[in-house]
Amino acid sequence: MRHLIPVIFLLILGSTQALAAPAPYYLWMSKVDGSRVCSQTPLGEGWQKMGGPFKDSRCRKPA
Repeated sequence: MRHLIPVIFLLILGSTQALAAPAPYYLWMSKVDGSRVCSQTPLGEGWQKMGGPFKDSRCRKPA
């Protein structure tokens, strides 16, 4: 029975990792010059979120 506990733990851990998904992308616009960038993370105070979420790094496929 003792050796069964680690096996159960590994099965539970593996099943939760299978449900993980990549972070979505968002379209960001510069407040300074209006340039646009697609990114998964916020770019700072000089940028504002324009759209999203998207599935791809070009911000073309809606999630």
